[in-house]
Amino acid sequence: MVGKFPNKNLKPGELIVARENVGQVSRSTAAAFATAAIVCFAYSALALLVLHLLRPDYAPATNFISNYAVGRYGWIMTTWFLAMSCGLLTLAMGLYRNDLRSVVARLGLLLLVVASIGLVVSAIYPTDAPGSPSTRSGDIHDMSFLVNVGSILMATVLVSLSFGNHLAWRSYRRTAWTLTALILLGFAVQFLTLHKGMPYGLANRFFVVVLFAWLFAVSFRLLASSRE
Repeated sequence: MVGKFPNKNLKPGELIVARENVGQVSRSTAAAFATAAIVCFAYSALALLVLHLLRPDYAPATNFISNYAVGRYGWIMTTWFLAMSCGLLTLAMGLYRNDLRSVVARLGLLLLVVASIGLVVSAIYPTDAPGSPSTRSGDIHDMSFLVNVGSILMATVLVSLSFGNHLAWRSYRRTAWTLTALILLGFAVQFLTLHKGMPYGLANRFFVVVLFAWLFAVSFRLLASSRE
């Protein structure tokens, strides 16, 4: 633990300066993580938009976004999964460095890390092509999808809940809970449309859009908090 705490032999004035320097380093690190997360999420949003233009043969109403990993330009969807993974990981690290370290916050951040790992698995094992027989890769992808969604849902709830325990984040609680409510609504709509003939693809995209809203909003709030 060397270097974490200032030297106890320092004079009172020097100790205050040392603590301020430690705080500045922590805030600077949090800002760097927040910036990295924003870049990752921005790439993911742009990549997904481009895929809709490149693959008009995949009707949005009847195709999950994971289907873009199959066929032409599949590598773009693969990088989407990896960028989202990196974004969740750096966001979790940035929030931790910003002193969100209550028990509830740590559980939420841990779940973001779990989802980050799950997204790497989703990138390695693409889903099955629409209408094709089930494969081992597709089965693994489906399992990772469930892990990712479940982890992200619980993470957004827990992290938003933890904001009330941290003075610098209390003013942001209403915004966080509003976006979290939309994510829960998106999940409910996604679940209810998982039937043949239903627009499950559109529900999938709605869930992703509101998730992006939460991720971007928290990342920008983290960046602003780190610079205060």
